[in-house]
Amino acid sequence: MTEKNIKAEIMDATALARAVTRIAHEIVERNRGTENLALIGIRRRGVPLAARIAGKIEAIEGKAPYVGEVDITFYRDDLTTRSDMPVLHATKVDFDVGGKDIVLVDDVIFTGRTVRAAMEAVFDLGRPKTVQLAVIVDRGLRELPFRPDFVGKNVPTRHSEQISVELFEVDGVDRVTILE
Repeated sequence: MTEKNIKAEIMDATALARAVTRIAHEIVERNRGTENLALIGIRRRGVPLAARIAGKIEAIEGKAPYVGEVDITFYRDDLTTRSDMPVLHATKVDFDVGGKDIVLVDDVIFTGRTVRAAMEAVFDLGRPKTVQLAVIVDRGLRELPFRPDFVGKNVPTRHSEQISVELFEVDGVDRVTILE
């Protein structure tokens, strides 16, 4: 991405870190600790976000929740329109999801289709007690009836705009921008 495509920076590294910390506290509060808790990051940027949130939860509670990652490539309803040769990454969930309070973690919620695909992938692994959703940005404009339980920032957008969450682990920088 070039800097000239950026319309506005809506979160810098400090604001992003604060949002992760707040989400971690809210997750602990809602789930009354970490006893039955697991975070599953949605590939790509949900994975490092889940790890960051888990680290904050461990600092708060003295015990880390289970952490995994899910690849939703073959669960997408637009798979045939995205690529002739989709790239599949491993789903890594090294714990039984059955009976757990699962928090799916992603960078942005928009239409809700990624969340639907991630839920299908999780339910293929077992039957969780609950499924919750944590996102850094809720940009609105939903096509499916999903609402995140934990949100870093609500940013109403137009269809012509994009939200870019950049994370140090993937992009070498921490920030959230609106692109034109």
